[in-house]
Amino acid sequence: MKLTKKSHACIRLEKDGRTLVIDPGTFSEEDAAVGADAILVTHEHLDHFNEDRLRAALDTDPGAEIWTLASVAEKISATFPGRVHTVGHGDTFTAAGFDVQVHGELHAVIHPDIPRITNVGFLIDGGKVFHPGDALTVPDRPVEALMLPVMAPWNKISEVIDYVREVKPQRAYDIHDALLTDLARPIYDHQIGALGGAEHLRLAPGGSAEV
Repeated sequence: MKLTKKSHACIRLEKDGRTLVIDPGTFSEEDAAVGADAILVTHEHLDHFNEDRLRAALDTDPGAEIWTLASVAEKISATFPGRVHTVGHGDTFTAAGFDVQVHGELHAVIHPDIPRITNVGFLIDGGKVFHPGDALTVPDRPVEALMLPVMAPWNKISEVIDYVREVKPQRAYDIHDALLTDLARPIYDHQIGALGGAEHLRLAPGGSAEV
């Protein structure tokens, strides 16, 4: 499976000639979802979900489909009947040839005064890749490549390190990093790499790895 990092929280997975894209939001490239056979969206925040870009991707490819939670599905399902699927914690499905399990229910706490919204994570092909969205969800099986949210209004580096320790992936790849400056990246690389207990990797936008 080929993993390509797009900007911020978006990743692109390719296998057997088919493509799965997760969280092509406003902070990612405009064409991040174009050409995808299937698109997964973890929650409704704009850095993970851009309605216009999803509509453009589905208009471009009549065979493309979306799997997401109800709060996102209700915004676009009427326009694309039968192509937008609502999922929640515990669900399993196949999208573009990838086996997907849904984990988690709520977005991480940003502040106690801000109501929590729903958020789901997607475990791909039995643990090859796990994308948690905006939460520190621990799936119930081993993970090879963890997509690690390193910088967000809802986390701090000690929580990120402890999350890696709890999931125990073989490798942790940075995502959710558009707010992280180049000046800070070496600090995060060192601390997560030294303390997380897993191989810590970072791909530049457009960079790829085999997983």
